[in-house]
Amino acid sequence: MAQAHFVVVGGGTAGWISAFIIQDSIRRKGLDARVSVVESSKIPTVGVGEATTAAFHVFLRHFGIDIFDFFRKTEASYKLGIRHEDWRRKGYTYYGPIDDPHQVIAPPPGAPSDYLNVYAVSAGHKVQDMHLFGPLLERKKAPWALKEDGSLIALGPFLPAYHFDQALVGKYLKAKSQGVTIVDNVLAGVERDGATGDVTALKFEDGERLEADFFIDATGFGKKLIVKELGAPWISYARELPVNRALPFWIEHEPGAPLPNYTRAWAQEAGWMWQIPTQSRFGCGYVYSDEFRTPDEAHAEVERVLGRKIEVRGDIRFQIGRLEKAWINNVVAVGLSSSFLEPLESTSIHGTIVQMMMFAGQYLRAPNQMRQSLRDDYNRRVGRQVDDFRTFVNTHYLTERDDTPFWREVRENRIHPETKERLARWKQQMPRREHFPDYLFGLPHVETQLHYPVLDGLGLLDPATAKAEMARDPKLRKFARETHDSLVKEYKQAATKALDHRAFLDHVNAMR
Repeated sequence: MAQAHFVVVGGGTAGWISAFIIQDSIRRKGLDARVSVVESSKIPTVGVGEATTAAFHVFLRHFGIDIFDFFRKTEASYKLGIRHEDWRRKGYTYYGPIDDPHQVIAPPPGAPSDYLNVYAVSAGHKVQDMHLFGPLLERKKAPWALKEDGSLIALGPFLPAYHFDQALVGKYLKAKSQGVTIVDNVLAGVERDGATGDVTALKFEDGERLEADFFIDATGFGKKLIVKELGAPWISYARELPVNRALPFWIEHEPGAPLPNYTRAWAQEAGWMWQIPTQSRFGCGYVYSDEFRTPDEAHAEVERVLGRKIEVRGDIRFQIGRLEKAWINNVVAVGLSSSFLEPLESTSIHGTIVQMMMFAGQYLRAPNQMRQSLRDDYNRRVGRQVDDFRTFVNTHYLTERDDTPFWREVRENRIHPETKERLARWKQQMPRREHFPDYLFGLPHVETQLHYPVLDGLGLLDPATAKAEMARDPKLRKFARETHDSLVKEYKQAATKALDHRAFLDHVNAMR
């Protein structure tokens, strides 16, 4: 029997993450198969700032990639959370740290999940304060200290995320790949089996063709296989996620200025602005609704807010939503080919990693053994995953702002029924991990760890509900109070020992 051939169509971050994971799983499962990646050197890659979740750290660690080498080669920086400015109301800022203090504290027997979060809300404390990453975010510090001998020591067990130039990361992963064949060509079309509808070969602009048994569509917004060839239907989120256009630009670092260790999500009059620090510059953009702003008006608003001229690097229009089915026949779509949400919570790369780990771990077989029942199960789980992303991002729009037509429209008409349903439930009972069923085989997902700082920052949690829950168990309340106060004190002290973020990166770069 001929060796099976898996082809990833499209390089970039999503394509190379997919190639890494599938190649690794083929080896682990002992499949007689090989992997190719199709990407064209004729198509320029636009380097923009991109942010990840901690799932990317897990990915790097799984494949034995040295984190310090990654920093040096990709101009990456740490992302320990998100700084949300002007969302709840103008002038109000809160942080969303991505670490979880529950991981380091052994709970008393029978303690409910998230009891530390519940205590913090009941006592009127900011949830972010008991996170190690909380004071590090406020002080722009790295989660490392410098020992007397000049070596680095990690300040905690929590997993960080990263900011980087995605063009550099694509090149880095490509250079690190082993046993993957690279096909430098431009896709022109496909050949399909007349009976099954499966894709049997790719056709290229130069007349060449590439036969394969299974395809991963990582062609981005083009969706060149899953939609253009297989006609996959699209489920729109345009109603509940109202921004549909982006104005990207760069800002150079000011000499000597501290380097943020967070993604800045800054609410504006018709959407919000992102600022993502790499080592060399900020990748920025204004994500807005063109129902309320023309591109020229958006450009003028950014320059007015920043007090400086900017050079716009494009006009990106996007459809927000997901495929009804991300896996059709012998094609699986990943990354922007599969779904797109506004980049508020870094769901794109996170989704790619989790979906490919799930696909490779649970569904990958020899191509002729991957039945419709596997496709149906995968599509159901991925659809629910992206719907959860949608609801979480939509929750950010439950704000007090009513100062512009955009914010009034969002408040009144764009909150999804599931968002309202969850908030109603959480008025009666504080959010618990059990409210988020595990349907991703234990892989990381948007659960209470990320919800609590956002819900707390937006003032959507009721201290009275939290107090009533804590009052039911005085022993637990005492334990939670002592633990909370101890964590706050310990992490504030740790932040005084932590290296400045820029100083940390300078130190790592000097280790070449």
